[in-house]
Amino acid sequence: MRAFQGQFSDNQPIRRNVVEKQKQLRDLRETLATMKVHTAPALRDSVRKRIAELEVELRGTSNGTPPPRRPAG
Repeated sequence: MRAFQGQFSDNQPIRRNVVEKQKQLRDLRETLATMKVHTAPALRDSVRKRIAELEVELRGTSNGTPPPRRPAG
């Protein structure tokens, strides 16, 4: 069955404003800080990568320039 336009299953990225991105960044940093020592390295790396991406996006929005576009996929 095909999804209708605007349905969450359209496989489109969630668009967040600056405040939501800042909250997500805080949450991810807290998550990274509270991870146990036996947490999988791949999971730690993915959280670190997302933190770095958010920091770049937020730096781009703070000086008036649009954030870099991420390729679909």
